Amino acid sequence: MNDPVRVWRRLADTSVLLDGFHALKHAVRFGAEVPVAVTTDRGAALALADELAPDVRETLDALLAEVPAATYATLVARPHPTAVAALAVRPSREANLRALAHVPRTAPVVVLDNPRNLGNAGAVIRLAAGFGAAGVVTTGTLDPWHPTVVRGGAGLHFATAVEQLDVDELPPGPVFALDPEGDDIRALKLPDDAVLAFGSERSGLSAALRARADHLVSLPMRPQVSSYNLATSVAMTLFHWSATGGAATSAQHSSPH
Repeated sequence: MNDPVRVWRRLADTSVLLDGFHALKHAVRFGAEVPVAVTTDRGAALALADELAPDVRETLDALLAEVPAATYATLVARPHPTAVAALAVRPSREANLRALAHVPRTAPVVVLDNPRNLGNAGAVIRLAAGFGAAGVVTTGTLDPWHPTVVRGGAGLHFATAVEQLDVDELPPGPVFALDPEGDDIRALKLPDDAVLAFGSERSGLSAALRARADHLVSLPMRPQVSSYNLATSVAMTLFHWSATGGAATSAQHSSPH
């Protein structure tokens, strides 16, 4: 049997870090290739699986290797409270681009235009996966597969297509860009093939994205309130899509697991 610590150190620089039990659970559930997973307490990790993810319990039992806490701390910069971590193979860019370009599309693509906050980007990917969005695209310099983004996404990068593109490379479909001067979203029905674009937390939509937009859309907001958090804006927009006839999986009961 391969030494899990040796395998980890060989693969760490080229793999996606799954930080915590829930990230590993989601990645496995959505088909990620996970060559190595470690924990300081196999019994506790498998008890979590029994409670929260019995569908992947057998897979986790085969994957998880127990290592001393001191060793675990050398592998993961910020050890997760669940004391579980794994490395996964990042999906190929080609596969993600094919998924994003596929038509007809039954769910929107979310575009984050020049996002700045890694945690917000991760929260958006988690939201998009929960609503069954076709993908999440970032423009600008933020890497949507940065470890902090993956941590915020709880392993759900593997449940949707996540890529970094230029504005002129956006997937097909009408672009609905969120802007305070746009039409009230409550008067609109967003189509399933929409490309939903959100500006950066600080400066809003870029000139290139604004020029590419087919429709400007606004969210209801009390006067004198400056803005919503990025993830909140995405959640409100995806909920509106799903509540007005969208085909999102969010029609099912939600679960914190």
